[in-house]
Amino acid sequence: MTSETQMRQAMQAYIDAFNVSDPQAIADLYADDATVEDPVGSAVKSGKAEILKFYKMAVATGAKLALAAPIRTSHGNSAAMAFDVKLNMPEGKAHIQVIDVMTFNDAGKFTSMRAFWGKSDMVMTP
Repeated sequence: MTSETQMRQAMQAYIDAFNVSDPQAIADLYADDATVEDPVGSAVKSGKAEILKFYKMAVATGAKLALAAPIRTSHGNSAAMAFDVKLNMPEGKAHIQVIDVMTFNDAGKFTSMRAFWGKSDMVMTP
């Protein structure tokens, strides 16, 4: 089982890779058969190729992430983090409040990521 320290380190690495616009580093945090559902209710991206494609698009928006609270782990193989995203949308600059929940395999790789945010969690900013 992945330790709490490993889960926190992987999730911090996710934020750090996002903030330097490195989609490959983000994708490398995932297991080969992982899934991404961002936001929850959208089409699920499956496997490294789809996940890498998704993150290439995501970092192209100039997205920057900042933790809104400490990363929370569990007694199992999951962890969650609340964070703020600032990015450029076709309509202008936006701010989204998000909670990501990741599950991990024994190697410490993400097996799934689900991003919880709805329309009311995104606001356009000047």
